[in-house]
Amino acid sequence: MCGRFSLTLPSDAMAQLFQAVPANALPEGPNYNICPTNQVHAVHLVDGTRRLVSMRWGFLPQWYKTENGGPLLINARAETIADKPAFKSACRTRRCLIPASGFYEWTKDEKGNRLPWYTYPTQGPILAFAGIWQDWERDGVAHRTCAIVTTAAGDKMSALHHRQPVTLDPDQWPLWLGEAGHGAARLMTAAPDRTLALYRVDPKVNSNRATGADLIEPLIP
Repeated sequence: MCGRFSLTLPSDAMAQLFQAVPANALPEGPNYNICPTNQVHAVHLVDGTRRLVSMRWGFLPQWYKTENGGPLLINARAETIADKPAFKSACRTRRCLIPASGFYEWTKDEKGNRLPWYTYPTQGPILAFAGIWQDWERDGVAHRTCAIVTTAAGDKMSALHHRQPVTLDPDQWPLWLGEAGHGAARLMTAAPDRTLALYRVDPKVNSNRATGADLIEPLIP
């Protein structure tokens, strides 16, 4: 799964990297501890143009009567995304890219303590998570919301968790965004192990209130 991530690249650099037009209001950065329900950067198509916008991380189906009207949907499983009522329309017509500098996952020691690990890209400055998005509005409250697509973990990540986010290379972005026709479903696989590296970080990141660049520094035994 993906339950926490970081983003350190400035918005203007992301706009250039994704060749996207940036919105006026984007989340402040850098952010070393992005949590569910936070606003995140996302790239999607608007009238054929890539736009870098802000979305709420936590997909809200249109039938939710309140923001807490059902389970918090931060991830969408690749294997069932096309069939789940909450996701099936979005996966066909509303796909996006969610930039990340890296993401966190946890293991446990023999005492049950949560041990955080940080995973980051070995190729390129950023990860692009495959995402889906949905507009939601009730009683004058409106959100553009998103979820990260996950798949079965590859060999490297499986030591930490049985799921991992789908990450896409630049040459795959046009197909996922819908610029290059049909066939995006074949992209929903685990990234090659060589494209990801990981290391332990300090347990302070276990708190969703923790901040600062030291959250992604390697833990010195």
